Amino acid sequence: MNELPPDAPRLRAILAYLDQRLAETETVATYLRLQTAAVRQALTAAARQPPGARRRPPQPALQASAQQEEPSGFVVEKQLHAGHPLGATVHRADCTVIQRDANPVSADEGRQALTGDGKFFHACEFCRPDAHLGIPG
Repeated sequence: MNELPPDAPRLRAILAYLDQRLAETETVATYLRLQTAAVRQALTAAARQPPGARRRPPQPALQASAQQEEPSGFVVEKQLHAGHPLGATVHRADCTVIQRDANPVSADEGRQALTGDGKFFHACEFCRPDAHLGIPG
């Protein structure tokens, strides 16, 4: 009868560990391949749309929190980055294109922001809070 060497249990444990790591690596590789394909598909779809028609998907969590906090129905979304030429964006609270943190503002504050210096605030081109506030476009 062939007897196993004394280090066989240790070698089996090492083999099991290595098999597990290989399985995890394959899972990660599969995930990355799927994500790469999804990004390529999104880029292809975006390239087919006219530049003015591109919209970001709605962010219900931000939208819902803005609606709950703001009875007047307006929010200011933080600017994309410091020094961005458009500044912060004024939205109606029910706007579906809010992407970043947004703070509730009153109608008067929204009106003041939109009638002030254009390098600090601008109106969302989709929900048009300026039209709702009676600001001529």
